[in-house]
Amino acid sequence: MISAVIAFCSVVMLLRRLPVTFSRSRRLFSTKDAQDLSSYIAEFNKELEDIFGEPPALGPSDANNSHSVIPENKIPEVSDVPGKLTHVGSHGKAEMVDVSPKADTKRTAIASCKVILGKTVFDLVSANQLAKGDVLSVAKIAGIIGAKQTSNLIPLCHNISLSHVHVDLALSHTDHSVVIKGEASTTAKTGVEMEAMTAVTVAGLTVYDMCKAASKEIEITNVRLERKTGGKSGEWSREE
Repeated sequence: MISAVIAFCSVVMLLRRLPVTFSRSRRLFSTKDAQDLSSYIAEFNKELEDIFGEPPALGPSDANNSHSVIPENKIPEVSDVPGKLTHVGSHGKAEMVDVSPKADTKRTAIASCKVILGKTVFDLVSANQLAKGDVLSVAKIAGIIGAKQTSNLIPLCHNISLSHVHVDLALSHTDHSVVIKGEASTTAKTGVEMEAMTAVTVAGLTVYDMCKAASKEIEITNVRLERKTGGKSGEWSREE
């Protein structure tokens, strides 16, 4: 019995190394028989895969119908992929976008964020009793400066001329926070979304810096774009 099992395994191993293939030019049986034989071969190969954990090697005819492996030097370029990232070049490397073919248009962007202070710090800010002084006024100026420095902070941002920057900070008694909104405008070849978001982010960081002596639990949250206009993509607004 043991010798029979060993013999069977030897045959299976041999078949696994030499998979059955049939040349289409030498078929001596009907189409129906060929279909039946093909199904038997497929079923047998499946059994071999169950036993050995992988399918048998492809024969010549199977190889013609299999999914070929793309050579490394034939990998599709990033530029051929729909919805690609604009700051990624044709070979997957970071690069600044060439906006020279674009037309100058009026562009605006509005962003927002929230700084959660906690009741104790919120009361101090409301009463203007923090050691560093007027939190909201300092943070507003910082946000405007931040917007103008965006291209120096974000590596692949274009250095554009801003025609308008506005930063507004308001205290919210509901959750003891500071709500920050920033708007940036320009007439240029590229948008000002990053300038608007940088403005509110820097303003939020300044609020933290002004208040950190009173609490380390302050949170800067929900930095996001709210609205943009102009450019090829036109107008966009966040849906709540």
